[in-house]
Amino acid sequence: MNPFLELGIREEIVNAITELGFEKPSPIQEKAIPVLLTGNDDFVGLAQTGTGKTAAFGLPLLEQLDFSQKQPQALILCPTRELCLQIAKDIERFSKYLDNVNVVAVYGGANISDQLRQIRRGVQIVVATPGRMLDILGRNAIDFSQVKYVVLDEADEMLNMGFQEDINNILATTPAEKKTWLFSATMPAEVRRIAKKYMTDPFELTVGTKNTGNANIEHHYYLVKGREKYAAFKRIVDSNPDIFGIVFCRTKIETQEIAESLIKDGYNADALHGDLSQQQRDKVMKRYRDRSLQLLIATDVAARGIDVNDVTHVINFSLPDEIENYTHRSGRTARAGKTGISLSLVNSKELNKIRHIEKVIGKAFDKKQVPAGEEVCQKQLLAIVKKVENVTVNEEQINPFLPQIMEGFEAMSKEEIIKRFASLEFNKFLDYYKNAPDLNTDARDNGRTERSGSREEGFQRGGSKSGYTRLFMNLGSVDEFTRGDMLGYICNTAKISGKSIGKIDLKGVYTFFEVEDDSVEKVFSGFNGTDFNGRNVRIEVSGGDAPRGGGGESRGGGRSRGGFGGGSGERRSGGFSGNRGGERRSGGSGERRSFGGDKPAGERRERRDSNGGGGFRDFSGKRPETKSRY
Repeated sequence: MNPFLELGIREEIVNAITELGFEKPSPIQEKAIPVLLTGNDDFVGLAQTGTGKTAAFGLPLLEQLDFSQKQPQALILCPTRELCLQIAKDIERFSKYLDNVNVVAVYGGANISDQLRQIRRGVQIVVATPGRMLDILGRNAIDFSQVKYVVLDEADEMLNMGFQEDINNILATTPAEKKTWLFSATMPAEVRRIAKKYMTDPFELTVGTKNTGNANIEHHYYLVKGREKYAAFKRIVDSNPDIFGIVFCRTKIETQEIAESLIKDGYNADALHGDLSQQQRDKVMKRYRDRSLQLLIATDVAARGIDVNDVTHVINFSLPDEIENYTHRSGRTARAGKTGISLSLVNSKELNKIRHIEKVIGKAFDKKQVPAGEEVCQKQLLAIVKKVENVTVNEEQINPFLPQIMEGFEAMSKEEIIKRFASLEFNKFLDYYKNAPDLNTDARDNGRTERSGSREEGFQRGGSKSGYTRLFMNLGSVDEFTRGDMLGYICNTAKISGKSIGKIDLKGVYTFFEVEDDSVEKVFSGFNGTDFNGRNVRIEVSGGDAPRGGGGESRGGGRSRGGFGGGSGERRSGGFSGNRGGERRSGGSGERRSFGGDKPAGERRERRDSNGGGGFRDFSGKRPETKSRY
């Protein structure tokens, strides 16, 4: 007999989840489902990320609700729109063979009119992020008077993001006699307080030890100097040719800059952070799930709810400010019983933080050495051999070309052919890692050489560089560009490598970017006559400020090159300061939200739900060449 049937789940639902690959319940499902099926108790479930909590509450909900009625009977609150969408899709899949089940996902960054339309048509299950849910309640567009069950998923993260007041206001619109189910990966004091406030003598279930990490995850750390962190990071990635990872940073700015640096260096990477629209976020996540991205660079908030199979590595480029966030980060790997590695790049001053994390998760970290250049080359060579060994040969299609191929190789021995094929990919690693320095340090380095601030992270940030020319473009964030998008747009249009681009300073209606002096003429030539959405694209040498409209002589040192769509005559420089608006910290996640400054037109208030996705968009129909890493 199917083990889910034994738990009390009806056959129609079991058939649906069997098609999804559910063979036997996970520990949290096995213990929680029988309790929740009774519908008698409030419930607190503590289990790590990736252990199957959605099915643990989703399957019992489908058993408890009356789908002949079309009013909301269950409300599921979660911290991010990615998780919101994931839960809604999962419940829809679980209910494939049930009639009249209507689920709506309510989250910021999407068209609220579409969500209101779905609600008016009638729904039984509402999955929502707090910010957008409050917006809809404020419009009196939904009635929660018939809600029987409220699920608070990832409760620790919702509180960490500052949603407590929003949760209070939302739950005040639901009946007092409802049942509340709370699920969390950790149990800090704030979650304990919310359980006490909203629940009556809840049944509490803990799978594993509270606040500990997944037993299938190995925890490593590398001790490096801050200024060499990016170089060490690349070397670790190169020594794991099959890596499929998520890289965590503290801030959106750091996330974007690391992603841009990786793209320039030829890696398949992109950023995921809160300044990106839902459409951009969906594009990045699709590429990541399809594995056309090898590395996803993300903030803690933006990565909440990401459920991607077979993530091999979680990389902490920066340790989180909150210890609980380390548990959430590492839970992105080793999902569904698989194994994974969580590694951290730290300097000597952060060793105490590593020791503290060890105590919290109950597991020791292994100190690892940043691999030497020779070791990286060896790993890459073996990866090439493995790739050749596993390649699928299409005999029918290749046979007509074999005579020419054999003729071309006729003068070479088998050993010579093998060496030449291996060298096609291998030479660049040999050249790059020739005389590569040792990047490891030790605990005796007390950090006196480590200066605080973002410029010590080992990759280019800000500031004009010698050998580069600063250019102005009349496109910016209001045209729905991110910095990654702009990098791709420039490279595609000018037909230059990402390595030729320096700092990109994206503003609201314009952009400054640096280009190697040797590539400046290629940029002007490539953009000559180019238009974007029916508007001519203008490129000028920048004197430091944004050119303003109108003719007249140049006052700021800027010089127009041909005025590509920008009108005749020289243009006046100066005017726009382009200063970034003030930033303040949202919750304790380390994520920064930008208020003021240049914002895309029409951007909504969703201040705490703006965990949008990134996009390295391709405006020419072609993606910049990323095969060669060096």
